[in-house]
Amino acid sequence: MPHSDALNHVVLRGRVTSAPEARELASGSLVIQFDLSVCDPDGRRVSVPVSWSDPPAARRNELQPDLDVVVVGWVRRRFYRSDGSTQSRTEVVVVEVVPTRRRRTVSSAIERVVRGLADAA
Repeated sequence: MPHSDALNHVVLRGRVTSAPEARELASGSLVIQFDLSVCDPDGRRVSVPVSWSDPPAARRNELQPDLDVVVVGWVRRRFYRSDGSTQSRTEVVVVEVVPTRRRRTVSSAIERVVRGLADAA
C-alpha cells in the first residue's frame, strides 16, 4: 500500500450512493469517481468522495449504486482550477475495493493494512 511511511491508511465500509463516473485523463489513465455513504461516530450518514485510478475491469463493472463495499486507500487533498478560481477536494484514493459479501477478501485487505501499520511503527 502506498504512503506507509506517512501512516496515511484508510479503511471504510459503506454503500456506493450513485453510479460511478468514469473519466479518461490526458495520460490515458481511467479514473472512476464515486461517493460512499458511511456512518460517522454519532451514527449520522456522511458522504465520502472516492477516486480509483485504472481499476480492474471486473471490479469496475460490479460497482453499482447500493453495493456494500470495503474501500482501502489513503487520503489526498487535490487542488484544481474551476471558474477562474482555485478549488480543492479531499478524497479517498482507492488501493482496493471489495464487496462486503466477499468476507475472506475483505479480511485479507484489512490484514494488509494492519501489517503496513505495524511495519511502519
